Amino acid sequence: MIRSFLPSLRRARLQVPAPFMLLIGMFTLHTGSALAVTAFAQASPATITWLRLTWAALLLTALGGRSLWRAVREATWRQRAAVVILGTASAGMMMFYSEATARIELGTATAIEFLGTLVVAVAAMRRRRELVWIAAAVAGVLCLTRPWEGELDLLGVGFALAGAVCVVFYIVLTQKVGAGFGAVHGLALTMAVGSLVTAPFGAPGAFAEPDPGLILFTLLIALLFPMVPFLLEMVALQRMTRTAYSTFSSMEPGVALVMGLVVIGQAPAPLQIVGMALVVVAGIGATRGERSGRPAVPERVRERRRAVPGEESGRTVEPGEVVAPGPVAPAVPGEGSEDTPTAAAPGRAA
Repeated sequence: MIRSFLPSLRRARLQVPAPFMLLIGMFTLHTGSALAVTAFAQASPATITWLRLTWAALLLTALGGRSLWRAVREATWRQRAAVVILGTASAGMMMFYSEATARIELGTATAIEFLGTLVVAVAAMRRRRELVWIAAAVAGVLCLTRPWEGELDLLGVGFALAGAVCVVFYIVLTQKVGAGFGAVHGLALTMAVGSLVTAPFGAPGAFAEPDPGLILFTLLIALLFPMVPFLLEMVALQRMTRTAYSTFSSMEPGVALVMGLVVIGQAPAPLQIVGMALVVVAGIGATRGERSGRPAVPERVRERRRAVPGEESGRTVEPGEVVAPGPVAPAVPGEGSEDTPTAAAPGRAA
């Protein structure tokens, strides 16, 4: 059943516009993040994060099927190392973001993590005048956190900043893993590594007082985030230009603020709305200098000895891989590519 589902998934995603997939991923991600906040009363953020990552790893491993293990065997050591680092960075993003949202507002935590995305976008352009967008984003974060009021949770801000550091590694390694493994395989392996990394922090709480209702609830949250958003994002990255992707991802802090208001009633103050606007404008402004027409993540299509029936060419990529339409640019950072890493949405971060 899985083997027949994956080709259908590949055909279906070709019919859905990439920006629409990215927007769906954003709203799904922050709905899941907001629901996760409601679960912190029953278990620690570390436990909730571990359960979400474990569910996502199990579901994606089943979706990848036997071809997943073949992809691992055929991968180079550099590709495997990239998956381990990406999985660790993804686990750090989710863990730190969960700890942050347990202490500060959802939109504020997302805006702080977005600083990592913005730094990568500005660094890729290598022009000093682009630092104005970093300054605008920092001013926006100050408006969001309002440290002068004396109610700033420094620990929550610290966790969000730690998540921003993880975002930088996530951006760079998503490009490499997406090019080497494909969306389903790459994400399955990333989530498996993330589950292992967070197990020492989250598993003890889950096993000490097992709650079947909470475990099922985390399955729902795992579908909303990280499974569906990460999968949609990895596929969209292969079809959108850097400028388009970065522009859409710049809206993510605003989406987080809206979902925090709708799902868990975190109403922002007027100054916080101004701060969020500054962050979003900074993200869009930082992308205006990008003029690359290439996909944000050019996926490498690997030839397989075994052909899949029904393909005119006599061969195809294995089930579980997602193939970008049109000519495929074989650029991979560190392997002769001239591409610079592009900015990725911090949702990968939540």
